[in-house]
Amino acid sequence: MSFTSPHPDVVIPESSLYDLLFGTLSDEELQRTAFRDRSSGTTVEYRDLVARIDAVAGALTAQGLTVGDVVGLHAPNSPEFAVAFHGILRAGGTATPINALYTAEDITKQLTDSSASFLFTTSALLPQTWSAARAAGIGAHRVLVLDGTGDEHPSLQQMLAQQIPAPKVDFDPATHLAVLPYSSGTTGRPKGVRLTHRNLVANLCQIQPWLGITPQERVLAVLPFFHIYGLTAVLNATLHQRATLVTMPKFDLVEFLRTVSEEECSYIYIAPPVAVAMAKNPVVDDFDLSSVRVMLSGAAPLDDNLARVIEKRLGCKVLQGFGMSEMSPASHLIPLERDDIPRNSVGLTIPNMECKLIDPATGEEIAYPAEGVSKPGELWCKGPNIMAGYLGNDEATAETIDADGYLHTGDIATVDSKGVVTIVDRMKELIKYKGYQVPPAELEALLLTHPQISDAAVIGVSNGEGEEVPKAFVVKQQGAELDEAAVIAFVAERVSPHKKVRKVQFIDIVPKSAAGKILRKDLRASEAGSLVQ
Repeated sequence: MSFTSPHPDVVIPESSLYDLLFGTLSDEELQRTAFRDRSSGTTVEYRDLVARIDAVAGALTAQGLTVGDVVGLHAPNSPEFAVAFHGILRAGGTATPINALYTAEDITKQLTDSSASFLFTTSALLPQTWSAARAAGIGAHRVLVLDGTGDEHPSLQQMLAQQIPAPKVDFDPATHLAVLPYSSGTTGRPKGVRLTHRNLVANLCQIQPWLGITPQERVLAVLPFFHIYGLTAVLNATLHQRATLVTMPKFDLVEFLRTVSEEECSYIYIAPPVAVAMAKNPVVDDFDLSSVRVMLSGAAPLDDNLARVIEKRLGCKVLQGFGMSEMSPASHLIPLERDDIPRNSVGLTIPNMECKLIDPATGEEIAYPAEGVSKPGELWCKGPNIMAGYLGNDEATAETIDADGYLHTGDIATVDSKGVVTIVDRMKELIKYKGYQVPPAELEALLLTHPQISDAAVIGVSNGEGEEVPKAFVVKQQGAELDEAAVIAFVAERVSPHKKVRKVQFIDIVPKSAAGKILRKDLRASEAGSLVQ
């Protein structure tokens, strides 16, 4: 039996994301502060934000962007990120946000797969970005630098100075792609997630009533906008409520705390590792955090006791949600007013969605409980926020979304008689490190290129700080002289920082099935046994 939200459905307008966020701004709202940027010290009002977005849309069109063209966006959080992102969409383009930590090789792969024809970046990231752009066939005049001077590549300031009116574009929000984030999915190979304007508009309308963001809010924006969590829940949800975003380019605990204190931030989005620090680190007591009203955690499971410690220490509410890129991203959330819902759950199904649990062993649907808690099963979800599919990968799309429109999340969950959903395990092999997805298959393939490594397998293990890190189980070539440090260094030199192997164990043989598939469950059992001993 499927289950839905205990709350009524919400109205989802048939509009573009731009029209939803900026099409109905009043004179009073136009004067509100949209951004306060910690790096530059600048503030941007909604009136200026919209003018800059329109100018970028006009400049892009003048440079040859047409409706449906894909534009890469490789930058940390800043007001300029928002200007570029919404300028792309305003011109009828599709934005593909790129992880700011990516290597040139990673960037090239995404630009090539997405067929990007333009690319926004920053001066600090330009060396790897320009290298990737050249490899992907993007010319210098189409690499646009958000904080540049315009020496070799056009700068944002030059684009704004042209004051070219935004074009009149016509597209169907239900089918036109707004954003193309890349997800590792269930196979470990990055795939472009096709999200339409309707997907993003729907998800904003679905989560807005439960977030409880007010126009007076100062929302700390340190979770990256290039991640769909940061893009929808932080950036666009805040703009939707005409509140103020306080942007930080990267996370540093002391600077994070200083920013909250000095900017009097009231609403903060975090990931579980930050929650651990907020609960346990003594430096937290050195700062006045009395302005904090709400902390919302996502990207990985949060412990209930940890959440309650934070609530007591800071005098705020701690919420949790669940989602994935393929759902734009949210499907479940603890409503702000529901203190009775356990914080280790992901809360309730959001409006306009339908879910069910499927026994992974039998394929049978698990009954919704009349009382108590259901049996665990794979969580399936459908609704207006479900992606249009994977880019150029019909097979993967068919494996993920069934004929009835249900997206198979790959996560094992339970639901209780009140509709509270708890994620208890996940079927996926992905390692989640600081909110990023790390595919073991990618690291295994890299390890096997080492001349002294015969075989390898990678799993996620706890580092004792509430974080999952990649651990490599390595089989040496006969006679090889190889130590843990050498393996770690080999990988670190070839991957983005969040993909680094953090632990290594040498073994005689990698356990595999008769079909040759790595038996990660055996490695996890071995790891658990070693921790007990």
